[in-house]
Amino acid sequence: METNQDPQAKGTAPIVVKPLTEERMEDFATVVNPNHRENHCWCLSHRLSANEIRERGAGDRFEAMRSLSAEPIAPGVIAYRGGEPVGWCSISPRSQIPLLAKSKLIRPVDELEVWSIICMVVRSGHRRQGVNRAMLHGAVEYARDLGAPAVEAYPVGPAGRMDLTMAFVGTRKMFEQVGFEIVGVSDAQASKMPRLIMRKVF
Repeated sequence: METNQDPQAKGTAPIVVKPLTEERMEDFATVVNPNHRENHCWCLSHRLSANEIRERGAGDRFEAMRSLSAEPIAPGVIAYRGGEPVGWCSISPRSQIPLLAKSKLIRPVDELEVWSIICMVVRSGHRRQGVNRAMLHGAVEYARDLGAPAVEAYPVGPAGRMDLTMAFVGTRKMFEQVGFEIVGVSDAQASKMPRLIMRKVF
């Protein structure tokens, strides 16, 4: 699946969004951890326990993520501009994100089997150029193509710029721009702000 998204996004080439597969693991690394730092999150914190990381990757978090990328439903999508990886969005069924599925702070609002966006990263040098919006379009289309009834996200609603260390959760405005609506407020916080529960239903 390849999706060209948001042709009005700033930049010299349209943004193409593709699911993370084994052959795209180095592109994923280019976005989230170009130096392959050993103890980096690799977007596994909500997905695999320490024991599962040892089982899947012999303790190597990159290799554990590679094992997830080989599964029928990818753990997320990568955004490319002109063939260069520029962004990462972690999206999959909520049921496949164990830490979120059993969270007491971000509880389900109903029994709908939603997909969840839990992290977004845009490479330095490519920010404030429309990458996030285009990537969200592509992530939503990926989920819809695989039968998702709805996609949820858990952003915050800052009055101004938010702390970059927590920017991975996204903002209310960002999700509203691609058709998400607020369906609840969680008990979780980021940058001392409550995390909203936003949803796009198909």
